[in-house]
Amino acid sequence: MKFYVFCFLFWLSSIAFAQTQTGKASFYADKFEGKQTASGEIYKHNLPTAAHRKLAFGSKVKVTNLQNYKTAMVTINDRGPFIRGRIIDLSRSVAQTLDILDNGVTEVKIEVLKNQDVNVTSASTSTSPSTPQTPIAKPTTNKDKTNNNSQMQSIETFEEKEFYEINIDEITPDFFGVQIASFQDTDNLLRMVNRLKVNYNSKVLVQVKTVSGSRVYTLILGQYKSRKAAENFQSRMLNKYPDSFIVDMTIKD
Repeated sequence: MKFYVFCFLFWLSSIAFAQTQTGKASFYADKFEGKQTASGEIYKHNLPTAAHRKLAFGSKVKVTNLQNYKTAMVTINDRGPFIRGRIIDLSRSVAQTLDILDNGVTEVKIEVLKNQDVNVTSASTSTSPSTPQTPIAKPTTNKDKTNNNSQMQSIETFEEKEFYEINIDEITPDFFGVQIASFQDTDNLLRMVNRLKVNYNSKVLVQVKTVSGSRVYTLILGQYKSRKAAENFQSRMLNKYPDSFIVDMTIKD
């Protein structure tokens, strides 16, 4: 009897743990529009859907961007992400709502909405019987696992097919620029550098520095001889990058 009570309590603690999770969120690339998800549904950018490795299909989840505390509600209909450290893949429209398109990968908190069961898979073996799911959250089947593996291969292939031509020069800057963003990892550094170059037809400077013992990569856009010119350039992007600011690199330490 004690053994079954322990199994029951372990199951309850697993469910409670699964209700809230904090980690990095990414979003679907354009190439997945119209592709079949692991649940069998067709992925569409404009729908509030997401991929999670363990939550049952149909689970309703609240996602909070921990940088600006914007929130969005999504329905899990796919498996992923399959990159270490990421906990959820969002549709592009949801990423836009949360304002994470430019960062690419952002720290979020996800909360499973109440009054619905969660299908939590585990690597350990349990002798307790499976708990039936509510109609909206069906348990994982062999077909789901097959689609899961297929989706994982598709995402991994996508990551491998990104190519960037890099010309690196170490410089001593003597100009004004506009700081756009800072990263503590390089997951989306190259993507944002490429996006900035294309959108603004301007050189992008990557400043590497150490802050409180952590490595930080800062993106600075533009190379202007005067502050006024840099301010005019910044005014063009304030709607998209309201937190941007002028960096004076003419002053030497």
